Amino acid sequence: YYTMIEQVYNEPDDVSIRSNMDKFWESWQELSVNPESQAARQAIVTRSETLTESIKQRWESLSGIGDLVNGDIQSVVKQVNNYANQIAQVNSEIVRSRGMGDNPNDLLDRRDAIVDKLSKLVNITTDQRDNDEFMVHVDGKVLVQGSVSRNFALAPRNDDTGYEKIVWEDTGNDATFSGGQLGALVELRDVDIRSEIQSLNTMTMNFSDLVNDVHRNGVGSNKVTNLDFFVQHSFVENTNGNFDRNGDGKLDTSYIFRFTGTNSLEKEQQVGIEGVMTFSGTNGNVEVPYYHTDTVETVIKRINDSKSEVKAYLDRNNQLVLKSTAANDINNPDFVIRHVEDSGYFLAGYSGILKETGVAGAYDFAQRDSVNALVQDAQFAVSPVYNPSCYIQVNSEIKNDVMSVAAGFLDNSGNANTGDGRAAVEIASIRNTNVMIGNMKTFDDYFADSVTNVGLKGEQAETNLLSQTSIMDDLRNMRDSISGVNIDEELADIMKFQHGYNAAAKFVTVWDSLLDTVINRLGV
Repeated sequence: YYTMIEQVYNEPDDVSIRSNMDKFWESWQELSVNPESQAARQAIVTRSETLTESIKQRWESLSGIGDLVNGDIQSVVKQVNNYANQIAQVNSEIVRSRGMGDNPNDLLDRRDAIVDKLSKLVNITTDQRDNDEFMVHVDGKVLVQGSVSRNFALAPRNDDTGYEKIVWEDTGNDATFSGGQLGALVELRDVDIRSEIQSLNTMTMNFSDLVNDVHRNGVGSNKVTNLDFFVQHSFVENTNGNFDRNGDGKLDTSYIFRFTGTNSLEKEQQVGIEGVMTFSGTNGNVEVPYYHTDTVETVIKRINDSKSEVKAYLDRNNQLVLKSTAANDINNPDFVIRHVEDSGYFLAGYSGILKETGVAGAYDFAQRDSVNALVQDAQFAVSPVYNPSCYIQVNSEIKNDVMSVAAGFLDNSGNANTGDGRAAVEIASIRNTNVMIGNMKTFDDYFADSVTNVGLKGEQAETNLLSQTSIMDDLRNMRDSISGVNIDEELADIMKFQHGYNAAAKFVTVWDSLLDTVINRLGV
């Protein structure tokens, strides 16, 4: 499967996402030089459509691999259940055989063979406290106890994949697997492939959001303004981002992707206040302190260097932006800000995001209308639907009239000036902007890192396979030396028994001859 993932990234240079995005930036640069050109605008639209198709194609390829792995998981779960049931049945037959006074060697060998097959699928341990109760454990949980077996089942989970999670059939509790074929497949699907898709979605979401932010404030040659370049698909229709997460028919959570403060800040300006900000993180909430002597840039860097699932930056108007990232926990939604709190006044007052300080003024997604915790004029964006990389497309209004492509901005009088290419310049400059795509800085960093990571993971998987194969061979040889049949030893035993038999036969012959002599020849 890693080979298949590597092939997804080994695209021909002329049709790759990176090359198409390079052409996208270049087309905006061309428009900035010729802001009245219809041909330059048409080139932007055409190249944008090519770029969005290449992004969709990568998502489809990665998602397709995930579907294949998911099919294997379903198949292996059935095999595990089948082997568990067989072991329980053989256990029952062994007890019955011993109760009748028989020696169930064939049944014991059959059970060992099934256990060996099961051990390749999941990480198991066996235990036999007495002859009537042979037990099999999977990662510490009982799978088989004597003649009773437990099974695994597949249950739906609340995420964007449509895949099912593995649970214990009798309790409904989540099942975990630390090894074996099933554990490897689950990790590949839920960690490796998921992280690749998340990375693609994060890049796509940041890319479209930043381009739209500039284009929305720009003006086309036909005087059209306030128009997104890429189509936005919000997770929910209501403007406050309220969503029914538990499916009971009531809106109980708030799905918000981005906050934008109301105040203009300067990077080098000292904040002059102190406090502790609290954000949702990969393993619970994360605290980020700030001090009197910190600059705005220092505080932003501290947020981005933390393990929170929120990234910060100053936008084109020098207003503070807090933007959610993809969730580390598969049970949490991607691109949803889950918790923002400030014990001081950096977020509340200084940057103009939160209305109040402390716990009482915190934003928390686990309730409806959480946006009421924001300052009245603070801007926010509702979270996108699942997998933005599979639906990204150019706005149909722009495709129908390419003159709607914004090249400049309205002046202070609200007029569009001929020859103004400032918006095109700003969009072209996004290419080299630190947009904080996960741990990467720029879009170029993202492309370089994604290819490198896949290559390293493939190399690591191959190395681990060779290492584990060597270890398994050694353990198998050790087991066979103890419990297996050694031909040389068996041949030596046969020869020893044969010599013993011959010696005994000679002894009997001699003894018979002595008796014959005593009885028949001595006249006794």
